[in-house]
Amino acid sequence: MSTHLTPSDRTFMKHFAMMIAMLAGTAVVLMIVGTFVWESLPKESNQREMLRAADRIAPVASVYAGDTGRAAMEAAKAAAAKAAAAQVAYGGTTDGKVIFGKLCTTCHSTGAAGAPMITDKAAWAPRIKQGIATLVQHAINGYKGPTGNGPLMPPKGGNPALTDAQVEATVKWMVSQVQ
Repeated sequence: MSTHLTPSDRTFMKHFAMMIAMLAGTAVVLMIVGTFVWESLPKESNQREMLRAADRIAPVASVYAGDTGRAAMEAAKAAAAKAAAAQVAYGGTTDGKVIFGKLCTTCHSTGAAGAPMITDKAAWAPRIKQGIATLVQHAINGYKGPTGNGPLMPPKGGNPALTDAQVEATVKWMVSQVQ
């Protein structure tokens, strides 16, 4: 066995050592550049900004499964209904004309979904005969006609933030317009 390197082996070892040195030097330079870049990035120190960022990247929806998910879904629905009820629509006004103009006019001025138009006294006559209390209950709880599958009056006109007093004032104003 010979321990002597041939000239071609020496050339290979020289080139291999140079390549390893260049790779090591490149790695050191990249680490130094990375350190400088990291240090130059702004740091999140404002707690409010961090919370806003967390809100922006939060999931849009949740997945509910089984009985536990059903319970969580019901709890979320109840919390949403409670939050909606806590907000009072239209600044709490009980001016029926204002509420009609902002909400009810969509259907009752066009007859959409079979809604009686505010100008059609003949369509309102049988409804008025049922009494104001019945009309108010239909407006608060929603109504699908005598068969249960007729035209749709959504509860509170589709705005759950309305109070019962606001709905009643609006119904009374509408009835005063068609009598």
